[in-house]
Amino acid sequence: METSTMIMESARTCLLADGYAGLSTRKVADRAGVPLSQIHYHFGGKRGMVLALLDYENQLLVGRQRQMYAATAPLWQRYEQACEFLDDDLASGYVRVLQEMVAAGWSDDAVAQQVLGMLQSWMDLLETVAREAETRFGSLGPFTAADIATLIGLAFLGGETLILLGDNDWTERVRGSLRRVTELIRALEESAA
Repeated sequence: METSTMIMESARTCLLADGYAGLSTRKVADRAGVPLSQIHYHFGGKRGMVLALLDYENQLLVGRQRQMYAATAPLWQRYEQACEFLDDDLASGYVRVLQEMVAAGWSDDAVAQQVLGMLQSWMDLLETVAREAETRFGSLGPFTAADIATLIGLAFLGGETLILLGDNDWTERVRGSLRRVTELIRALEESAA
């Protein structure tokens, strides 16, 4: 395994255990079995290391979503699959890493800009899907495709925030609400057919 990959794997483990504020590059290096200087060589430091980890995982997951939404299944089934992917993304730690970096971006403009760029890739994908829905349904009512993409993206992002807080009632409420959108999409598809 490449040194940079070992560092990112170690960084994920440490980040999930300690959060971004408590993340120590020394601990990451020790866990990866590499000299601390390798973190600085490959990533420039803590921020670069975590952003590289987030960027790598973000690219994989956006690619997964693009492939899923490119399928010929009904749109409601593809959206339902997106809801299933949420469980995978929570279990992998991606959602936690993303949320840690969102929080870090509140006080670090460079982090904020990089996180916003990553989130834009999700919004671009959702807007493409919303344009498909608009073509199929004939209209999205008072909403543009960009409006729908923003609303769905924010529903997932906000829902992930609440799920990470660990309250079972909120977790079930979020999951149920996101899944009920499937029923709306299905009804719209069936009425358009």
